[in-house]
Amino acid sequence: MLGESCASRFWTLSHIRGLRPRTFAQGFLETNLLMDCTSASDGRADRCRISLLRDNNLIGSWWWPFPSLQADLRNTLGPLHFEDLSNDRSTAQRPKPMNALDDLGYAMLECDYLVEILSPKRLESADNRYESSLFAERYYRIVDLGLGISVPDNPMGRPRLSFLEMIELEGLPVKPERVVMNLNTFHTKEELDELLKKAAELGLKYLLVVRGDGGPSLSKLDPKSIGGDQSIATTPDLLRYINTAYSGKFITGCAYNHYSPLPFELNRLKEKIGAGAKFVVTQPVIGKDLNVDPIFTLGIPIVIEAWMSKNVELLFKSVRKQEDLRAEEYDPVANLCSLHDAYPDRCIYLSMLGFKRLWREILPKL
Repeated sequence: MLGESCASRFWTLSHIRGLRPRTFAQGFLETNLLMDCTSASDGRADRCRISLLRDNNLIGSWWWPFPSLQADLRNTLGPLHFEDLSNDRSTAQRPKPMNALDDLGYAMLECDYLVEILSPKRLESADNRYESSLFAERYYRIVDLGLGISVPDNPMGRPRLSFLEMIELEGLPVKPERVVMNLNTFHTKEELDELLKKAAELGLKYLLVVRGDGGPSLSKLDPKSIGGDQSIATTPDLLRYINTAYSGKFITGCAYNHYSPLPFELNRLKEKIGAGAKFVVTQPVIGKDLNVDPIFTLGIPIVIEAWMSKNVELLFKSVRKQEDLRAEEYDPVANLCSLHDAYPDRCIYLSMLGFKRLWREILPKL
């Protein structure tokens, strides 16, 4: 089986026998070995990514030349037993674009967690192969756990590779009911339409639409080009454009900043919903927050964001809020538990979640 030149296939080594102590650390006898035989950029399946996992946590990964893969593995690990997982959920073939959103519904919003991952920085002169491979490993880890994925659009105004570029670079499987593509106003009209057309072609359905942070290296969307009448392109403008020019192709959502003055922010949220937003993602919530409660009466799904880093000062800086006394000794895991208690039936958006920890120890619903 390993001698085949087949792209986008997976095998798992369910039980590794006869590990050599000099090659692998002891104690990994029940470790899974995932091999993603992905075609190279020229279309030839001549290399294979090897990912060593334990309890769904990445231990290490390597690229192996495909022709010598079988011999190298047998020489290193001894006799192997492989199970073909070509039809496993982790490697499901990219679904065909659906004609009606009714076929998809709100399945993504019914998952327990929506995990945010950042794509690699866009560096003109640097080699991004390591960062690109790392993104793919994290993507597969989330997919294998049946969780949702959210990929921000140039967060903090810093240019990054787009999610669509990462799909093509790494041959990532697209599961439309588990993926949210973020999109902001810091693109030219041509870039915006190119992103939307490509997203539709790939079968993506969920878009989280925000105004964005902006930055000196990013373009600005001309508000008139999407039907806006203000000096800057706003989130309602972009929502309205997407739901008009690409009617029926996407389920669009928006953000809600409960740290802003409530009457103003609530009215702005209603404007976004009027422009076509079908779900809402809050800013990171610390415990039960009374400023979040009013949006539950609006009749659309609400996703609660949890800040999973101990660096709470970065959170306050990003939402332009003075420090909260409740966060002097901020514990992200304890806060996540309190959010589950306060909002028991809500999908939780996990931002700044570390990938080196055992998630089953910190995510109560896994």
